[in-house]
Amino acid sequence: MELEAFGYILTILPGEILGPAMFLALVAALLSGYPVAFGLGGISVLFALLGMAFGVIEPQFLSALPQRIFGIMSNFTLLAIPAFVFMGAMLEKSGIAERLLVTMGRLLGGIRGGLALAVVLVGALLAATTGVVAATVTTMGLISLPVMLRAGYDRSLATGVIAASGTLGQIIPPSLVLVVLGDQLGVSVGDLFMGSVIPGLLMTGAFALYVVVISSLKPELAPAASINAEEPLSAARLMRVVVPPLGLILLVLGSIFFGLATPTEAGAIGAIGAMGLAALDGGFSRSSLKQVCDDSLRTTAMVMAILLGSTAFSLVFRGVGGDQLISDVLLNLPGGTVGFLAVSMALIFVLGLFIDFFEIAFIVLPLLLPSARQLLGPDALLWFGVVIGANLQTSFLSPPFGFALFFLRGVAPAEVSTRAIYRGAWPFIGLQLLVLLLLLCFPPLVTWLPGLMQASPS
Repeated sequence: MELEAFGYILTILPGEILGPAMFLALVAALLSGYPVAFGLGGISVLFALLGMAFGVIEPQFLSALPQRIFGIMSNFTLLAIPAFVFMGAMLEKSGIAERLLVTMGRLLGGIRGGLALAVVLVGALLAATTGVVAATVTTMGLISLPVMLRAGYDRSLATGVIAASGTLGQIIPPSLVLVVLGDQLGVSVGDLFMGSVIPGLLMTGAFALYVVVISSLKPELAPAASINAEEPLSAARLMRVVVPPLGLILLVLGSIFFGLATPTEAGAIGAIGAMGLAALDGGFSRSSLKQVCDDSLRTTAMVMAILLGSTAFSLVFRGVGGDQLISDVLLNLPGGTVGFLAVSMALIFVLGLFIDFFEIAFIVLPLLLPSARQLLGPDALLWFGVVIGANLQTSFLSPPFGFALFFLRGVAPAEVSTRAIYRGAWPFIGLQLLVLLLLLCFPPLVTWLPGLMQASPS
């Protein structure tokens, strides 16, 4: 009897066990804290050997891997990643982002809730220039949080508005999230940028409206204040601080939206423009350039390493039948398209609490894509990509593992408790989920602007 059971296990091992086992190994590797790129590569090698040993994978099947890697390395769209990272890092290191935040705080600090409102507006501007959550949250946490606390702001409100505004870089173009999602979904990055404009404005407007309302209903949470400075805030100074970053944003996004440049070319324009602004503002030096190049290199190398590892994983996973297994599960969920959206959004949200968006885009998205094409249709992938970006923004803010909360905790004063940071995040999570629900229920919020730009004569 035992021999018969063992023989039955051997018969089902290749076709029914390797795929689920590889997926569980991936989950274990992600939760272990081991470097994701190496975990993906190691799992791929191990299960490729097992697949060949059990006759599931032919050795010739793995010959497709070099061609895939070469295709990645020659992908022109992915060149936008180091360009946009460089642009954001240069604006941060040169102090342009800091002066923008201080100036807007002085401009709006005199009205009730003005400092919080300034954080929201500057968060949106930094999102459109840096596009990096860590840089935005850290910058605003270091500069504005002490000022807000001295002005008597409630700690939860102050930390919540900073963390939430920092996550706007996930959805407001030019966003690294959208660049990666466009590449993985096979959708134009420029269309994704246009499709995310209205959702980004909705997120920003929701945050700003909440600040205005809560400041009116509970004035003690957000008193009027001002930032003292030696130099008076004149109209000329305001223009000098605010107009250059706005001009760079319009230059980069306008060149994409009007078809004058690809996202990669626009990224290069943005990088050069950021260096020009830093030089004009006195924040450009050889040491700052070296640090910015180092940061850009580290981020790009990390992204490419994960992408190569995920490419090997997806190839082997397909070879052992794992992709078919995932597709069968997703296509047979109760509720059809609604069930697929509910499960995929829940999965991305939960994973966003633990792992970076690059890993989600390179690992999870290829598993969801075949089912998304079949259930939603190719024309809906643009909308699907923007919805995923909005979902990732929400997960970055959600306790207990939201990355934005970790970044803020690292720079917040000791008197600000972790509990206060978590408590301050919840209202903004509700606002983000509300906007996400609107995007799910009303796809034209995403598709209207790209369709309008395509329909307009060039």
